[in-house]
Amino acid sequence: MYSAHAYVKEYKDTRLEGAIEGASPHRLVGLLLRGARERIQTAVALLEQGDLARKGQYISAAFNIVDSLRSSLDHQAGGEIADSLESIYDYVGRRLVEAHAHNDIAKMQESDRLLGEIEAAWLAIPGAG
Repeated sequence: MYSAHAYVKEYKDTRLEGAIEGASPHRLVGLLLRGARERIQTAVALLEQGDLARKGQYISAAFNIVDSLRSSLDHQAGGEIADSLESIYDYVGRRLVEAHAHNDIAKMQESDRLLGEIEAAWLAIPGAG
């Protein structure tokens, strides 16, 4: 028998799969940024609830998304912008590791804020939303 949590997860997975299917590369980056931010925000809530194990899972998932964004940058085509984004993604990744190690909500929130600034700029590009 499915638990309520399993139904919610299945719904989210189905919804995400539907959003990804046929999405442009710009849209995919927007979804990844949103996904990283949602995971960070969930990690903050879990830390506040004292659920350290699940907090770690969400921080790890956010880190993996940020690392994927960093590794997918095209420095040839992106030039200085790609270099700047790589620096920010590297910084956010390090802050997430520190936040996880020290249960530091401020570092998680800083990471969310930085990714939010990138997300807002990205979504302002035609075809990214």
